[in-house]
Amino acid sequence: MASLSSQLFANALKRIPGGVNSPVRAFRGLGREPFFIDRAEGARIWDVDGNEYIDYVGSWGPAILGHAPKVVLDAIRETAGRGVSFGIPNPLEVEMAELICRWVPSIEKVRMVNSGTEATMSCLRLARGFTGRGKIIKFEGCYHGHVDALLVQAGSGALTHGRPDSAGVPADFAALTISLPFNDIEAVRAAFRENPKSIAAIILEPIPANAGLYFPRENFLKALREECTKNGALLIFDEVMTGFRVARGGAQEMFGIQPDLTALGKIIGGGLPVGAFGGRADIMDQLSPEGPVYQAGTLSGNPLAMAAGLAQLRELERIDGWKLLETAGARFEENARATLHDLKQPWVFHRVGSMFCLFFTPDPVIDLASAKRSDPARFASFFRGCLDRGVYFAPSQFETGFLSTSHTLDDIDRTSAVVRESLRMFS
Repeated sequence: MASLSSQLFANALKRIPGGVNSPVRAFRGLGREPFFIDRAEGARIWDVDGNEYIDYVGSWGPAILGHAPKVVLDAIRETAGRGVSFGIPNPLEVEMAELICRWVPSIEKVRMVNSGTEATMSCLRLARGFTGRGKIIKFEGCYHGHVDALLVQAGSGALTHGRPDSAGVPADFAALTISLPFNDIEAVRAAFRENPKSIAAIILEPIPANAGLYFPRENFLKALREECTKNGALLIFDEVMTGFRVARGGAQEMFGIQPDLTALGKIIGGGLPVGAFGGRADIMDQLSPEGPVYQAGTLSGNPLAMAAGLAQLRELERIDGWKLLETAGARFEENARATLHDLKQPWVFHRVGSMFCLFFTPDPVIDLASAKRSDPARFASFFRGCLDRGVYFAPSQFETGFLSTSHTLDDIDRTSAVVRESLRMFS
C-alpha cells in the first residue's frame, strides 16, 4: 500500500506544477519522492506517515529557535485575536522597524515587504532610481529570489535543477545584469572600467549560501565597498539568510562592512511570510510617498508576521542565542571533521555559526565553479542514507543546513552517528 505522502504527492502532481510550490521541494535527482509534513516542534518534524526526523532545514532558515516555539505561538495567538490583517499602519510595524535599525547600524530606515524576493527586487529598483543608472553587478551562484534581472547564473532551486537561468526572462532584462565570479575583485574592477557611470549597484550574499556555503576571501567585501564608493554605485547585501543568524547584526557586523542597502527576511517573520529592505536614509527617502520610486504591498507589515518576528528576535536576544548557536555549530563541525578524517574522506566541510554544508569534492570551494565540482550522485546517496535513519538535511547539494537553539548536543551527536553510517558506503 502506498504511503500517505506518496498518495498526497500523486494528487499534488495533478493540480500543482511539479507537485510542489517551490522547486527544491520536489526532491528531483535524489531517487525518491518528497514527503509531506504533519507537524513540527523544536528540532524535529513528523511526516504524515508518522516518521520522525531531526530537522536541519528549519523552514530554510526562519526557525532559528526551532519549530513552534511557545513564545512565538503565544504572540501569534494574542495578535490574531485582534485581527489578522488591516491594510493600514499598526504599532508592531514601528516596533519592528526600530528593532532592525537598532540592531543593524547600516540601516537608518526600513520598509517591510512579504518575501526575500520582494526585498531584493525593491533594492534594485531603489538603487536604479537613486543613481539614475541601469546596470547591476551580481555574482554567479548568489540567489536573490526569482527576480527577472537576477535569474542569471543563479543558485538555489535554479541551480539544483540544472537551470541557473530561467525561461520567460527577456534578453533585454538580462543584458542589464553583469554576472561575475564570486571572490574575483579584478573582474569587478574591470566591469566598472568597461561600464563607466552606468552601474547602479553591486548585489551579493556576503556569505553565499545558495550554491552550498562558501566564504568571501579576506578583504573581498572591503574591496567591494571601496569600488562602489569610488564609482558612485551602491553596495547591496542580501542578508535574507545571514541576517540575525550569523550575528545579531548579520554578516555585515561580522565583517565590519556597511552596505548602502540590505535585504532581510526569514528570521524576522518567526516562520510567517516576510521580507524587509533598508539602508541609508537619503536612499530610502526616494521611496514613494516621499520620493519617485514606487513600491507597495497589501500585506506588508502584516501584524501576525510582525508579532511573530518580534517575539522570536527578542527571545533570541534574551537567551543569548548566538552563543548557543556557536556552541552547537562548533560541536557539529568537530563531529563532521572527525568523521571525514576517520573515514579518510577528503571532502570539504564549511560552517559559519549555525550554517553548514558538506561538499562531495576534495577541492577548495570558493565560488560557483568550484561548488559545482561536488558529486551530486554521492550527495543523493548520502541524503537518502541520512533520511532513512531519521535525519533530514536539505534535499540539494546546493543548499545550506541550519541549526537552531532547539538542537541539543545529544541531537548533534546522534546526527553524527547517522552521518558516519551514511558515509561509510564511500569508504
